[in-house]
Amino acid sequence: MKSLFITFDISHKQAVIDMLTHNSCRGYSFFDQVQGRGSKNGDPHLGSHAWPSMGGAIIAIVEDSKVPTLLKEIEAIDKETPMLGLRAFVWNIEQQY
Repeated sequence: MKSLFITFDISHKQAVIDMLTHNSCRGYSFFDQVQGRGSKNGDPHLGSHAWPSMGGAIIAIVEDSKVPTLLKEIEAIDKETPMLGLRAFVWNIEQQY
């Protein structure tokens, strides 16, 4: 199993949820109003007067075999509007209950 941590501009929320649903990734946790700044480009998401946009994040535990497809679909969403910000990170899950 893998943990897929996805950070995004809040405008991507529904597209990310739809992508997970389409790929039968039923279980996830959503973090609302995440603040931060990407390491490559795009605007910060700080919820401030200067940088009013907000980010979101979702963590999903998925089967290893689904990761390549999910990453490809996340990249496709990001390429439509690259300055908004959308990233995904994958970690191994050692144990779960």
